[in-house]
This record gives sequence, structure tokens and C-alpha cells, in this order.
Amino acid sequence: MQDQEFDFVVVGGGAGGCVVASRLSEDPGVSVCLLEAGGPDSSAFIQAPLGFAATAALGLHNWNFNTTPQPGLNGRCGFQPRGKVMGGSSSVNAMVYTRGNRLDYDLWAAQGNPGWSYEEVLPLFKRAENSECFGADAYHGVGGPLNVSYLRSPSPINQVFLEACEKQGLPQTKDYNGATQFGCAPAQVTQKNGERCSAAKAYITPHLDRPNLTVITQAHTQRIVLDGKRAVGAEFLRNGESAKVRARREVILSGGAYGSPQLLMLSGIGPAAHLEEIGIPVVQDLPGVGQNLHDHVTAVLIYRTQRKESTFGFSFSGLVQIVRSIFEWRNKRSGIVTSNVAESQAFMFADKAEAAPDIQLALCTGIVDDHTRKNHLGHGYTLHVTLMRPKSRGSVKLQSANAKDAPLIDPQFLSDPRDTASLIKGSQLGYDIMQEQAFTPYRGNMLYPFERNNPIQIEQFLRDHADTEYHPCSTCKMGPSSDPMAVVDSSLRVYGMQGLRVVDASIMPQLVSGNTNAPTIMIAEKAVDMIRAQSAPSSLNS
Repeated sequence: MQDQEFDFVVVGGGAGGCVVASRLSEDPGVSVCLLEAGGPDSSAFIQAPLGFAATAALGLHNWNFNTTPQPGLNGRCGFQPRGKVMGGSSSVNAMVYTRGNRLDYDLWAAQGNPGWSYEEVLPLFKRAENSECFGADAYHGVGGPLNVSYLRSPSPINQVFLEACEKQGLPQTKDYNGATQFGCAPAQVTQKNGERCSAAKAYITPHLDRPNLTVITQAHTQRIVLDGKRAVGAEFLRNGESAKVRARREVILSGGAYGSPQLLMLSGIGPAAHLEEIGIPVVQDLPGVGQNLHDHVTAVLIYRTQRKESTFGFSFSGLVQIVRSIFEWRNKRSGIVTSNVAESQAFMFADKAEAAPDIQLALCTGIVDDHTRKNHLGHGYTLHVTLMRPKSRGSVKLQSANAKDAPLIDPQFLSDPRDTASLIKGSQLGYDIMQEQAFTPYRGNMLYPFERNNPIQIEQFLRDHADTEYHPCSTCKMGPSSDPMAVVDSSLRVYGMQGLRVVDASIMPQLVSGNTNAPTIMIAEKAVDMIRAQSAPSSLNS
């Protein structure tokens, strides 16, 4: 691969990178190279939906990052599992398909990012999607690469949850990705025929035979190759040897909220003072690189239960159930192995003055304690209570000039007192739902109990147990040139550089009100349109 040349080099095989590489290579006159630090996505832990529940605990297909000590979490270092495999985090996530709220995108546009309003990005969501849930309608598309369906074999406890939500004034919504986000509903998931439909499975696997698409796995990119202020390629390590690929037109970074700012800074693009401190020559002083980090923080309300047939757990009967279900999945692609665990979703208000729901609930059909890394005998179920629009802001910095060293991740969880107040309120509302009569046949003791009307005790519970919902963003913020923290413009081009874009969740000016996989795929679909329009001379425009 030494110095082989392509039109486009895409760094990172996550959701953004898979979409960009696939779409650009639709033009046979264009050559594309996709670099991914992890391996192929062939593992059963990826393709069998329930397998993801073991990836964090076993450290599989994962960067296994940790945060710096978080004062807001009583000094704990939070866990930050990010996908290190083709498909990135879309290969190890819970497959929940949510787009956020229309107000999220209208706010992006209002902040000086033309083309990013809800009405302008909705067609991109639809283009990406093949909706088995709704077919083609005003909000959904068919025929796209990303298959979206309902679970084949949902647990009966989901209906209990929906009934309990309704009793608490949270109605069932037909489609939380449609006209009304507020309410509760069964989860829409990125699955097809009982298997995970990751970005790799949707966009890359069907096209690996394209002669103009080169996919290199186990390729850990070390830096962007620059000619002055123009990106001309990427240098990477593979099997212990250094190699380079060159880009005639553009280098596109899709390393995610941690990988993209890390790679920019390793290449001399970022806050000058920090780069000088690390000993990296400054190519472009961009103060916003690595700044503005924010992430969904979540509380976990965990309950034990004796209802083993409806939940996952560590028991002899549970083990027998899993073994039987593996054979069912292999033969029929049905049963509990098709579960995404987070089987029901709800969107509600902790603060009724907010313009859109600010709390997301996810009912998980098992005990999810410390990202499944803490195991407990017996069965249970968990309610994730997630703060959707956090005010706290953190940063990503370099630990050293060595690309092998993990970045320093500091989300500053619960550093803004408004976040703490909202999550306390959200936890109280979630508690009320879980105490509804519909749950009586299921409900055992809480694993980490608190008194519903004791906010001091709830705050202590949050600081002892809250952590990420796996949605870091905004470390390469999109914004107008007048914004000193903006890293890319509305076309996702890096300020002060040529031939260099960022296409992943790091460009979000603000976190969306929901999971980030679908929005990242949308961002990449939009990026492809802009690259096609702006890359000249180019057969892409033909």
C-alpha cells in the first residue's frame, strides 16, 4: 500500500466513514480508500443482536476508553466504549434508531449553519432508510441501505412498561421519529431479518467487490499527511509497519468524537498552546479542536425480578434459555438473541418549560450495571433515564504525540448544576413509572434504592452510578467563521486547511435529543452531496 494513490481517503470505518466511502464509490470513475483501525465485522458478537451486551464486559471490538476522573461523578473515571471494528460503534451499539427532535436541527441552522434545518435534512434520513416499520410516508423512506424494523421477539415486559407510561401521563406515540417525539413506543432498531444492520453491513459489505473501493482494516492512522496546509494523504500502522496512502482530492476524517480531534491535533491542527505543550509543530491554530465535548449522561434504575421468562439474568434457567435461543437464532433468526435489550423507548419532560422533551427513557430487559461489567446473580430489568440536552461541556486532549496513547477524555459530567437538577427530576419521573401497578408482578427490590422525594439522596445515587449513554459529540464543532470554537464550516471543511473534511458526530454544534447513530449517518449522506457538488474537476458531478 506504500504511497498508493486514490481520489479520496476516508479515515475511520464507523458510521460516517462507511456511508461516505460507499456513496463516493458509487461513481466508477472515482477511487476510494477506507482505513479502519479495527478488524472486520464478521464476529457473531456483532451480527447476532444480543451479542453486543457482552462486548463491553469482554472488551471486544472496542477502544475501551476511560474518562479522566470526574468530579461530578465523585471522582470516578467513566467508561467510554467506542467501536474498534468495521462499522465502528454501529457494530457494537444497542441498534436503537432515533433521529432526535426537529428543533435540534433547526437550532443548528439558526446558529449559522445553512442547509442543516430539519426540513433540509429530513430527505437525507429518508434516503438512508428502508423502513419496515412504516414504509414510505412523510417521515420515512424505503429502498435505502439502512434497514429499520421492530424487534422480532420482544419481551412481554415492554407492554407493561408502555402501560405504566400511559398511567403516568406519557401516551403511546405512533412514531417518535415522526410528527411527535413526546410519548412512549416500542424501539425502532437497525436490524434486518433478525441480524444487526450496522453501517458496515448496510453500506460497505454489499459493495466490497467494487474495483474502485479499497478497504484496509487493522490500519491505525497516525497522522494526516500534509503539503503545507493541504491534506494529501494519511500515514498508518498495519502489522507493525508504517504505510501511507495519498489522496488526489480529499482526506475525510470519520474517527468519531474522540478519534477525529485526536488525529487533527496529532497532525498539528488544533489549539496552539496545547500542541506546543505536547511538542507538536503547529500547522493551523484552531482553538475549538477537542473542545465543546458533551455527551448524554444517564441514570440506571435497576430492579430484580423473579420473572425469568421475560428478562435476562445469571441463573441456571437463564443459561438454558440462552443456549436454546442460540439454536433458535441460528435456525430461524428469531428469539431472544434478536433482542437489543433496550426494547422500549420514551421521551418526556423533566422541565416543562423546554421546547422539546429533555429526558429519554429506555427499558432494558436485564440488569445493566456499569455497562454490564458488574454481574449479579438472578434476573432483573433496568430503566435508563437519560438527560438529552446537557449543559455541561468538556474536552478531548492529547496525552502525548504518540497516536497509540489514548486521548484524555473529560466530559465534565454533571458539572453544570442544571444538569444535576434535571436528571434528579427525570429519575423521579422514571421511578414513578416503575412503581406503577402494571409492574407489580415483576417488581423486586431496587439494586441501588433511593427515596423518591429525597433529592439529596437521588443526587448521591447519580454521582455514584450515572455514566455515559454512549453519545459523545461536538469536538470538531460546525459553525460560521465568526465562531471562535468552530472547527468546520457548514460544508464540513476544516477551517484554514484545504482538501480536509470531518464527517462524524464530532461536527454536531449541539447534541441531538436522542441516539446519535442515525444522525451521524444523515450527516454523512449530506457530506457526500456536498463533496460531489464541490469536488472539481470531477466525474462525481456527471
